[in-house]
Amino acid sequence: MRLSAAVERFLTAAQLEYGYSEHTVRAYQRDLGAFAAFAESAGHADLAACDLELMRDWLWQRQQQGLAATTLARNVATLKSFGAWLERSRLVPGSPASRLRAPKAGRDLPRVLADEQMRRLLERVEARADLERPESLRDHAVLELLYAAALRVSELCSLPLTGVDAGARTVRVLGKGGKERVVPYGRPAARAIETYVRDARPALLLRAESAGRGRPPEPARDALFVGNRGGRLSTNAVYRTVARELADEPGGGPRGPHTLRHTAATHLLNGGADLRVVQEMLGHSSLSSTQVYTHVSTERLAQSYRQAHPRA
Repeated sequence: MRLSAAVERFLTAAQLEYGYSEHTVRAYQRDLGAFAAFAESAGHADLAACDLELMRDWLWQRQQQGLAATTLARNVATLKSFGAWLERSRLVPGSPASRLRAPKAGRDLPRVLADEQMRRLLERVEARADLERPESLRDHAVLELLYAAALRVSELCSLPLTGVDAGARTVRVLGKGGKERVVPYGRPAARAIETYVRDARPALLLRAESAGRGRPPEPARDALFVGNRGGRLSTNAVYRTVARELADEPGGGPRGPHTLRHTAATHLLNGGADLRVVQEMLGHSSLSSTQVYTHVSTERLAQSYRQAHPRA
C-alpha cells in the first residue's frame, strides 16, 4: 500500500469513526500531506518504508526550516496518532512513531486586551451596525458572542440556530472531541444576537436567493451565523472580521478570534471567577490549560506593582 493511500484512510477514520472536529482533521491532513510528500520525494512512497527514521528525517527538515517548537510538537502528535492507527489497523506490526519525542516548547502568554480596549472595540462595532447592512449586524453579534461566551471560532461557526436559548441566555456548543457544553452570555450579546436573528439573518438569506444562488442548503439554513452568500459563516470570514478590529487596537501579538477567548477568560479570573468554573466554560479537559490565564493575571498585577509602588 502507498503511504498516501494509508493517510487517506486514516483521515476518513478520524472524521467518520472517531468524530474528530473539522479543525483537527484539517490539521492532520495538512501535516500528513506534507509528510507523505517528503517521503515520496525521498523515494519512500510505500507504506513499508514508513519507519521511525523517516519520521525523524522529516521532523529534522522542518526544524531546519525554522518552524516553531509548538508546530513541531503538533507534527509529532499527528505522527503518533497516525502511527497508532496504523498499528490498530494491522497495516504495520507496530507504531513507527512510538519513540518520537516532542521538543520542549516555552509557553508564551496569550495576547489579552485591557477592559477599556475591549469596551472600545465592541462600542465601535456596535456604532457601525446598520439595518441597511445586515452583515454589520451579524459581525456585531459575532464579536459580542465570541467575547461573552469565550468561544472557539470553530464552535461559533458550527452553532445551530436551535443552539441558542434566548430566555436563559445560553448557547449549547460542540467543543473539541465532540464534547458538548452549555455556556452563558450577557445582556449586550443577547441584544446583538436578537437584532441579528430578527433583522439581519433573514436579509442575508434573502439576498443570496435574490442573487440567483437558490435556496441555501439545509446546514446553512440551520446555522446561527450565515455568510454574505447565504451559506454557513466560515472561520476565515470570522478571522478577517476580528483581525480588522484588532488592527485598530494598540499592542502586538495575534489578531485572531482566539485573542477574544483569551481576553474573556482573563477578565473572568480578574473579576473573581473560580478557576474550575472558567475551565468548564472554556471546555478545557485539563485544568493546566486554564491556568495559563492566572499567569496572565499575575503578570499584569506584577507590572502594575512595578509601575506604581514606590519601593518596587
